[in-house]
Amino acid sequence: MWTELSDTAILKRIGARLKAYRISREMKQQELADESGVGVSTIAKIEKGQSVTLSLLISVIRTLGLLENLEMLVPDQKPSPFELLKMQGKQVKRVRTKKE
Repeated sequence: MWTELSDTAILKRIGARLKAYRISREMKQQELADESGVGVSTIAKIEKGQSVTLSLLISVIRTLGLLENLEMLVPDQKPSPFELLKMQGKQVKRVRTKKE
């Protein structure tokens, strides 16, 4: 779904979702702006799908109580099998080439 969208379309979809979430919490743009420490124009830009800095977006997401969802955006990288061996103190004995 997301991979088929342009960057602009993704920004608009995120903005629309944040607006819907704000409205479901019965918050005005001014209230969200005040609690987030950003301007009302920033909230309007986000909700219209316009580009803002990542730090401003994080402030708004934090205020809406959605910060924990960033874990899904960029999950922790799990160690590779080679890294697991190194952590266990074992040496890697060989590396196989991938067959085409």
